[in-house]
Amino acid sequence: MRLGRTNVASVCAVILGIALLPAYAQFNAPKPTGPWMNTSLSPDERADLVIKQMTLDEKITLLHGTGMFGLGPVSALHTGSNGGAGYVVGIPRLGIPAIQMSDAAYGVRSSGENGRYSTALPNNLASAASWDLKAAYEYGALIGRELRDQGYNMSLGGGVDLTREPRNGRNFEYLGEDPILAGKMVGQVMTGLQAQHVLGDIKHYAMNDQESGRNSVNVNIDKRAMRETDLLAFEIGIQDANPAGVMCSYNRVNGDYACENKYLLTDVLKKDWKFKGFVLSDWGGTHSTVKASAAGLDHEEPAEIFYGEPMKKAVEAGQVPMSELNDHVHRILRAMFATGVIDDPPQKSVVDVVGGFEVSQKIAEQSMVLLKNENSQLPLDASKAQTIAIIGAHSDVGMLSGGGSAQVDPPGGNAIMPPGKGATVWQEHIWFPTSPLKTIKAKAVKAKVEYDAGTDPDSAAALAKNADVAIVFASQWVSEGMDLPNLALPHDQDALIAKVAAANPHTIVVLETGDPVTMPWVNDVSAILEAWFPGSRGANALANILFGDVNPSAKLPITFPKSEADLPHLKIVTPPPTSNPRWSPDAWKQIAAGLPAFQTTYDEGLKVGYKWYDTEHKAVLFPFGYGLSYTTYSYSNLKVEPGSDVRVSFTVANTGSRAGAEIAEVYAALPAGTGEPPKRLVGWSKVELNPGESKDVTVEVEPKYLSIFNVEKDAWQLVPGNYTFMAGPSSQTLPLKESVNLQ
Repeated sequence: MRLGRTNVASVCAVILGIALLPAYAQFNAPKPTGPWMNTSLSPDERADLVIKQMTLDEKITLLHGTGMFGLGPVSALHTGSNGGAGYVVGIPRLGIPAIQMSDAAYGVRSSGENGRYSTALPNNLASAASWDLKAAYEYGALIGRELRDQGYNMSLGGGVDLTREPRNGRNFEYLGEDPILAGKMVGQVMTGLQAQHVLGDIKHYAMNDQESGRNSVNVNIDKRAMRETDLLAFEIGIQDANPAGVMCSYNRVNGDYACENKYLLTDVLKKDWKFKGFVLSDWGGTHSTVKASAAGLDHEEPAEIFYGEPMKKAVEAGQVPMSELNDHVHRILRAMFATGVIDDPPQKSVVDVVGGFEVSQKIAEQSMVLLKNENSQLPLDASKAQTIAIIGAHSDVGMLSGGGSAQVDPPGGNAIMPPGKGATVWQEHIWFPTSPLKTIKAKAVKAKVEYDAGTDPDSAAALAKNADVAIVFASQWVSEGMDLPNLALPHDQDALIAKVAAANPHTIVVLETGDPVTMPWVNDVSAILEAWFPGSRGANALANILFGDVNPSAKLPITFPKSEADLPHLKIVTPPPTSNPRWSPDAWKQIAAGLPAFQTTYDEGLKVGYKWYDTEHKAVLFPFGYGLSYTTYSYSNLKVEPGSDVRVSFTVANTGSRAGAEIAEVYAALPAGTGEPPKRLVGWSKVELNPGESKDVTVEVEPKYLSIFNVEKDAWQLVPGNYTFMAGPSSQTLPLKESVNLQ
């Protein structure tokens, strides 16, 4: 049947009206007047008042999502979704809004397909290189604002698993190898985010340290090692930020799936740490109803395979006590009240693009690490440079980003593709339209700046030979759902760099990576700058550092080893075929049923990152905490004062000719006999200094940062004895040292 013009218009109007109903209802429904809307009551009191009014079906509604293609059946109620990764139906009669979840590791995901814009911040590991808690707060606050502007009220960012495996495809989403640095940084990210009245989330709890076989791997690790490494990072972040959610991971830990692991979810998280928020599963990470519920899983995502009708039947049969069900619901409601998503729901608005650019660029400038600067090759002098060769990594049009569920859509599409052809596709290499070639040309207006793609080393070397300076851009793409085969730069980039360096002694290498890389050419180039995945304004930040408008201050949150032979594990344990899901539209059925386990054992235990290299006396390429500046600093006058918090004081002086910011690091060696690695980071301070200026610095060290976890007592213990405190610019350069006896 053909429709006339009038009928078509009428049908369109009806369809449009139906489509707009959820939004209209969200923003125009009368506010509920129940006693739980009294803001003078505590979040716990308000949650309990709501629960008294809820039916069993309404309670079940809050315990699960409404589906996602490929990861579970999609409910008809999913039509209310805002287009994010997860959607939980609200309870309008009680004034409980839907939970609209979005992946938001370094920016809000899927904006392109939803017709929106999101700022890409430097990736999470890059932000950790700033060692800047204020910057971390701004990082989270920006993501929170953009989530609200796009109609979301929950973030799924907050990755904090430690870098046990440098080839892990998700290291770029995490915050490095040290639990105190990672924990303090994620705590500030979550605090900034939740200050915008958005539900925050810390993940992936726990030991999600490889992507290979993540749905089936069983991680074997002793409790002491787990508590002092990965779990300590979570503990610090949770205590600092009180996040709404903790997302449990796909993998098993010591035999049980993380999302039905009573030790992790109840004994440690809810009882020991007194976590008041809710535990949600990673997408497809739920494998049972009764066991998972009893273990402490509060919410299943993305569908209702176990926490929908099966949960209702389990409650009615007495397999899940009503008190247990109410605790799940209470935690979700409490988090919603505590973060303000009920009292101050998001109103869709226009993202502040310019403001986002400014924050992203500022953080990028604080995150790029100067690894080498022989003969003060950098900063470049724009007034003297006559010819500059720009080589490789699509640096004419853009800079790389990390993939998977962290992927942010670039405005206009993938920069290396023709206009209109650069849609974001899962695990495709996505480049943001931030062009180093253009920003370098803008700085060196008098110079001849030429570009070579770097695909032909001979052509690149010929261009470099005739230039005053050659800047080679090298990249290593990483993503969720994969691990790197090795730490070498892919696509023969090592050979390209070597060839260019042989042609021009003034060769600078700019790295766009999310993991450490090996550098067989390290002695042949004059300067190396680790730019990471630098976000929406990465090229602007890079140019400011290259030409000295910004003095680099960042330091590595992760060790760069000399060789893979020096790693704790020579190879990643990969799953047998039976432990890998056979991908199809109903692959979720295999995953939900549980794939056969395969084993990986973290027998390095406490020795994560720099602690491994210290203990094993292995030389590294660039150590944890290392980073150069365009000025120089000196350290003096160390004093250690015992007390409830140990106070470590010293003086830092800028002995160079430029203003800069020094990240002054404090480490401690525990008493002999504790079985600890040679030293651990216990604090730091970022100090801004003008030329010739000195400042006294005091770092207060919490007792827990000096303690070991006593498994027999199931508690942290400060072992009486001799503690040596060290201060300096990196984990391997610690000129100040003093020992004290602590009781």
